[in-house]
Amino acid sequence: MDVMDRIESALDGLRPYIASHKGRVEVVDFDPDVGTLLVRLGGTCQGCSAATVTLKHGIERRLRESVPEVRAVEAV
Repeated sequence: MDVMDRIESALDGLRPYIASHKGRVEVVDFDPDVGTLLVRLGGTCQGCSAATVTLKHGIERRLRESVPEVRAVEAV
């Protein structure tokens, strides 16, 4: 599997939890040179005060464990 497939696979494990709060996450871009993944949070995640916690302590942590090439996750 290539890096993008592994990223999507890792996100698929998180999407049911995010969807249970009526939110969603989608990959926008990945820069393999610096390891930065850009995601778009939607639904109730957009503008939610807990979105930063979800992004850094949920999504980023899981992706860094599952896909070592990902060093940081940022929302756009």
